[in-house]
Amino acid sequence: MLKIKDGGHRLFENDPQTTRIVSEMLLDLEKHGLDAVRRYSTKFDDWSPEDFELTPAQIDEAIAKLDAEVIRDTAYCQDNVRRFAQAQKATLLPLETQPRPGILLGHRHLPVGAVGSYIPGGRYPMFGSAQMSIIPAKVAGVKRVAACTPPVKGEGYFPATINAIHTAGADRVFIIGGVPAMALMAFGMGVMEPVDVLCGAGNQYVAEAKRQLFGRCGIDLLAGPTEIMVIADDSADPALVACDLLGQAEHDPNSGAALVCLSEPLGRACLAEVERQLETLPTREIARQSWAANGRIYVAESREEAVALSDDYAPEHLELHVEDQDYYFDHLTNYGSLFIGEETTVAYGDKSIGTNHILPTSRAARYTGGVWVGKFLKTVTYQRMTPAASVEVGEVCARQCRVERMLAHAITADVRVRRYAEKA
Repeated sequence: MLKIKDGGHRLFENDPQTTRIVSEMLLDLEKHGLDAVRRYSTKFDDWSPEDFELTPAQIDEAIAKLDAEVIRDTAYCQDNVRRFAQAQKATLLPLETQPRPGILLGHRHLPVGAVGSYIPGGRYPMFGSAQMSIIPAKVAGVKRVAACTPPVKGEGYFPATINAIHTAGADRVFIIGGVPAMALMAFGMGVMEPVDVLCGAGNQYVAEAKRQLFGRCGIDLLAGPTEIMVIADDSADPALVACDLLGQAEHDPNSGAALVCLSEPLGRACLAEVERQLETLPTREIARQSWAANGRIYVAESREEAVALSDDYAPEHLELHVEDQDYYFDHLTNYGSLFIGEETTVAYGDKSIGTNHILPTSRAARYTGGVWVGKFLKTVTYQRMTPAASVEVGEVCARQCRVERMLAHAITADVRVRRYAEKA
């Protein structure tokens, strides 16, 4: 492996200062409720409305401000997300099996009761994130979805975000950002029942709040800065590869962009293209910082090494600009979402194609996938038995319990063996 450009350390690390700040805020928010929410909202967002929740009339007013094309395009994107979520749910079937005579075992998929969806704002009003958590939750059968999104500082809500939240199916909409939003949904604060699962992307403080609230409620996943990896062979177009790398670099100065080439000339050509395109990129100020700090270009000696490099990196988004697409599809294992061929790109997955964009980062793709309809379902098991089967299982169970010295457990089995043996 040759390194043409090597980026910085990309693992998501807990920052002690962020941990302390979020911990103190959550304690304050739990103790003082909406008063603390208002205090923080005023401080950080210059936002202190009479009520943080939007009324139906305010939602209608926000949507009325939008061009018809924005509404149509949002509906198109949401329809794709909904269709994919419905297809995913169709694969999740209940199960009943009889491993031995008289023993019936099964599982069911039950939706959680309530979900809190966070739709980020910050540098970019990412209203497309609304459908990525709300729609899969609703398709799963979740009865209550509360959505929180930060205001545009000093101005209020972003109309396209409100439209996306509403049409995705949220039951309640709150204009609150950051840690206070997560606290409101997790604690309830007298304005709602606490949610069972928190979902959605956000900045380092939102991610840390989710980490600290886990256990109080469930979370979708912990995500750090966004990232992309591209695997490219000599059939790839360097200009297109560079374009896609920079497409992710504009997110944040901490965004990761990595390229694995199969030849050094291609790597050098892609590097030159990145530098050329940075000169005119509208968001070059952020993208240049990101590329300088976190951009990587590696040259693999073979397809096998390219796969090994990618699986070790475990990228959030992985693009394949290669001729032998089937080889990589069959051998790659660690990624959040895979984009096969130059015809597709990360932006499609982020906005409009239908797969989810809330994905694992910082090598978490080694052990989890992204948000999907199954994130909002609990797979629960059940069992039924005949009296004769209870005797058979109970005799074995009682002996196992005594080996473990759990005598009260053994007695619960003994009682049934005696009861049902007498009826046999």
